[in-house]
Amino acid sequence: MGKHSQSVDTKVLERIQTKGPGWVFTPADFSDLGSRTAVATALKRHKAAGTIRQLDRGLYDVPRNHTKLGVLWPSLEAVTEAVKSRDSVRLQPTGAYAANLLGLSDHVPMRVFFLTDGPERQIKLGNLQITLKRTTPRNMATAGRISGSVIQALRWLGKRSVDQRTVRHLRKVLDKEAKQQLLADVRHAPIWIAEVMREVAATESQSKAEHQ
Repeated sequence: MGKHSQSVDTKVLERIQTKGPGWVFTPADFSDLGSRTAVATALKRHKAAGTIRQLDRGLYDVPRNHTKLGVLWPSLEAVTEAVKSRDSVRLQPTGAYAANLLGLSDHVPMRVFFLTDGPERQIKLGNLQITLKRTTPRNMATAGRISGSVIQALRWLGKRSVDQRTVRHLRKVLDKEAKQQLLADVRHAPIWIAEVMREVAATESQSKAEHQ
């Protein structure tokens, strides 16, 4: 191993150890330490040593160990943040996962879907399957904002299932800034969802006046 390769190898290991267990990363996270080839060689070596684990093509983590459960999978959020950073794409939670994030569903899906403006792909973490599905610019207009998750969650629940309990719950969990975001983004939502978003964002006095 050459002196330069050895230094890149050491620097890569130092960063891995500094970030610690649970960190999800891509080779791009080491681009400042050396050439792509040198970084790839270092990652291959640390993977063989069991220091890091390859989750998917170009996606790795520092495994977390639990005394009773053994080696754990990384958090979904850590995985999606790494993908967003590497591919410079936006991801929008959708379906049951979006509803679960907002507390509108207790269902914890084993198949999680994200809308994206990047390439389509699937990532498997044990029994959990993450699917990135390319969609239209309109559907991505609210990506990364709370309004995007609200729109997708309500779309998944369906018009017949959304009632005053849904509105009250969203009013409770969303802060003032989030409610203002809903009002700003109603134009990106289907008509019936836009009406729900306005109702969630309305003050209590406005809501009572509208229902009298």
